[in-house]
Amino acid sequence: MITYAKVIVAGSPITKSNFKLHNSNGRAILPDSSGKYHDRYAIYEQEIALIARNQNPNIVLSESLIALLKVYYKSEKRHPDTINITKSIFDGIEKSGLIVNDAQITKIIIEEYYDKENPRFELELLGESEYTLNYTISKKDTCNQPKLYSSIKKNLLKPTKQNVLSPSNINNVCSICNTIIKNNDYKKADGGKTLICKKCFNKLF
Repeated sequence: MITYAKVIVAGSPITKSNFKLHNSNGRAILPDSSGKYHDRYAIYEQEIALIARNQNPNIVLSESLIALLKVYYKSEKRHPDTINITKSIFDGIEKSGLIVNDAQITKIIIEEYYDKENPRFELELLGESEYTLNYTISKKDTCNQPKLYSSIKKNLLKPTKQNVLSPSNINNVCSICNTIIKNNDYKKADGGKTLICKKCFNKLF
């Protein structure tokens, strides 16, 4: 029985989490033929499915799996949240038929890298009947310069007459254009976790 497969997909990895909308019945939707920028997230899953199957013909992994995912972004400063990237990737892998269900992934390690010339992701799937996962975390002898993150997006740090942070509007930020939404002029998506201003919403459809 085959217990190993590897998938390499070129191009900047993307996530659909911020673009999943809900119809009037509350069901999550992800358009793929609206002719809009929004379509690329559904198309990305299809691309993953095709490449995964072509790189692993006639292979179906049906047991519990360990996943090793290395994501190479084009830019260190601007890229999707790595924690959200897995959903698009594993949905595409499941659609390929390489695995039966993404619930098979019982252990996963995700590593973030940067490759300006060759952005991609590399995924290894290993059956637990033959492989085991061991890892160690140790303290460094010499500390590196910390890589710090801000909780407020950069374009919101400089107040303007039209864009002033206050306790009442700091959380009402469009997930697409990153501008503050005033007067509750927005649409909710992704179960209310994502806000999209009406201007960006109209562009999507």
